[in-house]
Amino acid sequence: MTNTHGLRSGRDTVDRPDLFSRAARHEHRIALVAPEGIFTYRDLLDTSEIVARRLLFLCSTEDLEEAPIAFLVPSGFEYVAIQWGIWRAGGLALPLAMSHPPPEFVRVIEDSAPIAVVAHPSLMERVPRVVHSKLHLLDSSVLVRKRPGEASAVSPLPTLDPERRALMIYTSGTTGQPKGVVTTHGNLEAQITSLVEAWEWISDDHILLVLPLHHLHGIMNVLACALWSGGCCQILPRFDAIETWERFAQADLTLFMAVPTIYSQLIKVWDEAEETDQARWSEGARSMRLMISGSAALPVQILERWRQVTGHELLERYGMTEIGMALANPLHGERRPGHVGYPLPGVKIRRVDEQGEVLE
Repeated sequence: MTNTHGLRSGRDTVDRPDLFSRAARHEHRIALVAPEGIFTYRDLLDTSEIVARRLLFLCSTEDLEEAPIAFLVPSGFEYVAIQWGIWRAGGLALPLAMSHPPPEFVRVIEDSAPIAVVAHPSLMERVPRVVHSKLHLLDSSVLVRKRPGEASAVSPLPTLDPERRALMIYTSGTTGQPKGVVTTHGNLEAQITSLVEAWEWISDDHILLVLPLHHLHGIMNVLACALWSGGCCQILPRFDAIETWERFAQADLTLFMAVPTIYSQLIKVWDEAEETDQARWSEGARSMRLMISGSAALPVQILERWRQVTGHELLERYGMTEIGMALANPLHGERRPGHVGYPLPGVKIRRVDEQGEVLE
C-alpha cells in the first residue's frame, strides 16, 4: 500500500489530514469510554503531549528518531495516551502482551532493543528483573499525570515523515518464533483510510473493543479507525460474554469486531440465557449496522447461528500482521460464507502458483 500523507504532530495542527490534527477537529467529542472514565479527543491530545514531552526530557533529546519504546499497559485511556505520546515524540511504539510469560517477554525485549519500557504500576512485577537492569523502566501513571503548576510547553514536537517507523507488532508465531513487524506512519495511514472507506466509518460510529491491543486487529481495525473517524470507542478491560451482551442491549453501538472464538462464546452464553435476556440481547445486536469477524477462519455453522441469533451476516475479511488488512467481503452486496472476499481499497493482489508463476 502507498499513501502520500505523513503524520505531523503539534497542538491543534490541522493542515495535514493525520490522526492528531483530525482529533483536534473533534476535540469536544467523546473519543473513549474506558475503564478509567470518559475522555474527549482534547483529553487524548493534551495527555499524549504530556507523555511525548516527558519521554523527550527523560531521553535527553528533541526527537526520539524512531527509537523503540515498549509499553505494557492495560487496554484503556492510558494505553492510547502512551501510544500517541510515543508517536508524537518521534518514537517507535511497541505494545507488549500482558499474557506473555517471562521468557517470551525477555525474548521480545532482546529482539526489539527498546530504549525504555513503560509499564503500568499494576504490571511492574511482570517485567523480568533482567530487563530492569538493562533499560529505563518508566511508570505509565507518572508519564500521563500533569504536575501541579506545570507550564505548557511551546517548543514544537517532532514533525513525522510518512516514511518514519511508527509501530512494531509481533506476529502470533504460527510458523515459528514470533517476529517483529515494523510499520511506517504512511502505511498506518494507508491501512486506516482503506478500512474507513470500505466500512464507511463516520464520526457518529460507536464501537465496542474487546480485543487485545498487542495485535493488529484491535489496534488498527477497531481503535485506530474509530479515532481517525472522530467516533467513540468503548474499551472493555477484557472480554466477558455477558458484559458484552449487556452492552449490546443498550442499543447505542454501531459496529462490533471480534474473532470466531469470541462469537462462539457469545452464542454459548446466549443459548444458556433466560428468554427475556435473549430477547433483549438480540434486539440490541440487531440495531448495529455492521459486525465483522477476522484473524481466523470463521466456521460456517457459527456464521449461520449468529445470523439466527442477531440477524447479522458477519462480514469476513483477511489480513496479516505483515501487510495489514488485504481482503474483505463487501459491506453492501453478497457475502459468501467461508470466503474472505475481494481486495480492499488501495490494495492490489497477485495470484501465483508454487513455482511463483502468475495465475490469470
